[in-house]
Amino acid sequence: MRTLLEALNESLSLMFTLDQRLFSVAILTVRITLSSLALSTIIGLPIGTMLGLAGRIPARGLIMALLYTGMGLPPVVVGLLVFVLLSRSGPLGYLEWLFSPNAMILAQTIIALPLIIGLTMAAMGTVHPSLAPQLRALGATRWQSAKTILLETRHGMLAAIAATYGRIVAEVGAVLLVGGNIETKTRVLTTAIVLETRKGSFALALGLGFILLSLTFTANIILLRFGNWNDHKN
Repeated sequence: MRTLLEALNESLSLMFTLDQRLFSVAILTVRITLSSLALSTIIGLPIGTMLGLAGRIPARGLIMALLYTGMGLPPVVVGLLVFVLLSRSGPLGYLEWLFSPNAMILAQTIIALPLIIGLTMAAMGTVHPSLAPQLRALGATRWQSAKTILLETRHGMLAAIAATYGRIVAEVGAVLLVGGNIETKTRVLTTAIVLETRKGSFALALGLGFILLSLTFTANIILLRFGNWNDHKN
């Protein structure tokens, strides 16, 4: 117990003194995580919305099976796939992204896409089937109808984004494979925690863990504030 308390005190000291090791890793984590979240949101939300509003579509069962499989896809499998694609002998080797932040962003985006598509599709499924026809009957344009439906499902959308962020920020296996955990270059909070724990640097690992939790808490607060702001606005 004494060792744990000492590590806890030291980790808090490192945080309050703005230790460079902690915050350089935290900044890189924020950069990679937000980039992955932005890409997966830009790509995934329209696809999930389209699938959710399409009604009966060909091979819907197959699409759903693929989405559910992707939502539970092991990150190390994604990391291996991206590693092969970006290796020198791979089809994307010319990009020279392997062991770089770009490779980590690509891997995390692939991991996040099925989740945000599936959750957005589920959110759209809560819309009453008669809403769109009623809006069109009232003379609403296609853009006005889409805007109204999106406003009706905004809480589901925010939940999808929050869940996607949680999946991305907690990822270890894929980013470790394609990033290499290189200090000052590709070391993020999750991989740094694993490394420091193995080295016995529990204070630094705890400090990194607190920062990771703080980032996740802050991101969720922002999303909740955004949702409440829209509620008050409307």
